Amino acid sequence: MTRLAIFALCLSGLAVVSQAQAQDYTSEELIELFEAQRDAFTEVRTTGQSQTRGLSIVTVDDLQTDPDINTDTVALDGLTPETPSTDATELQPLQPLAPDTGTTEVATVVAGVEDNATPGVTPVAFGKLAPELQVNVRIEFDFDSAVVADAQKPKLLQLCEAMQAADVKLFRIAGHTDTSGTDAYNESLSLLRAEEVMRFLVGECGIAENRLEAIGMGERFPYNTDVPKAPENRRVEFQALS
Repeated sequence: MTRLAIFALCLSGLAVVSQAQAQDYTSEELIELFEAQRDAFTEVRTTGQSQTRGLSIVTVDDLQTDPDINTDTVALDGLTPETPSTDATELQPLQPLAPDTGTTEVATVVAGVEDNATPGVTPVAFGKLAPELQVNVRIEFDFDSAVVADAQKPKLLQLCEAMQAADVKLFRIAGHTDTSGTDAYNESLSLLRAEEVMRFLVGECGIAENRLEAIGMGERFPYNTDVPKAPENRRVEFQALS
């Protein structure tokens, strides 16, 4: 058994027992995780299959994305989705959520999705990674704010160090929420949070902007599937695409 396989097995145990987040790992462990992710995505691209060990590709339609950020699946070119799914929702003006842990989510009103030509709405190939390969960070935001608070920056600084050192060309930053609030609210919120983390990594960590893309997945892919409103579902996930 290779060292990476042993490491993945150890991480699998950690994920089940403690729902480990990125800040629970050393920089060296994060680098190994990122490079294992990269290898999984590369294998899927190379074989033309929709899945490999620890990774499956799904297509998410009518997904709100930032039109100024490249999320056009170029990095995933040639990937075949495992089970295409449509998450089209009639998006409504967003309402504030009642705070559940002392914080309230903030987002903006987004356009409807019936017209596929609407800027910022596009199908995206998303890689569903097994928990033992995921790199997640739970970022606490202030009330009515999408700004990364000073107290949260050490988590991202450690992650930044590993991202800088990893042999990875492109990272995807995916925002996720729990199931509180509407689908529209959660999708917009998750994108805002991912974009804010991306701005921090570029502006304060010095990662080249062309190595990053941000996307909001809303509540589609919970980390803890048994408890949809669990705090570990409110997270930012990092994927090494290539």
